[in-house]
Amino acid sequence: MTRASSSITVTVSKGLIRRLLALSAIVMLVPQVSAQEPAAVSATSPESEIQQFCTNIADAARDQRYLLQKQELEKLQLDVDQRISVLESRKAEYEDWLARRNDFLVRAEAGLVDIFKTMKADAAAPQLEEMNLEVAAAIIMKLPARQSGLVLSEMDPQKAGMIATIISSASDPNTSKEPS
Repeated sequence: MTRASSSITVTVSKGLIRRLLALSAIVMLVPQVSAQEPAAVSATSPESEIQQFCTNIADAARDQRYLLQKQELEKLQLDVDQRISVLESRKAEYEDWLARRNDFLVRAEAGLVDIFKTMKADAAAPQLEEMNLEVAAAIIMKLPARQSGLVLSEMDPQKAGMIATIISSASDPNTSKEPS
């Protein structure tokens, strides 16, 4: 490459320009050794530096722990709320089922009592003997007294005695009380 000046002409090759540019880039990248100050020797021990560091970050660490605990508690509260919601829906289902069951039992019992009211004592007695004694006692209690007496007289004396015992304990005011 030729550079013309008013009085001097200098010829520089492309390779030399490249080398000079590379050298100047390296010189700019390398830090100046004399410009750096020597590191000051710390008068404190490593243990005290660790203590100072821990003291400086203690508040931030405590705040972070509290934040994490708060987030965990919020997650747990959400889980508890979801479980309560599920339990409440199941409770509502159970209460609905129980109400339908109780309605059915009331209707069935009324229908069953009506059936036994129309039966003759000698026909009703063997059927009541085969039933659960408490159910049989409940049915006999709802029959008219005259019919109940006829049905009990047609039954096996041992079963009739047990049914009479159940009926008498149902009328005892101390039966449903808790022992003192």
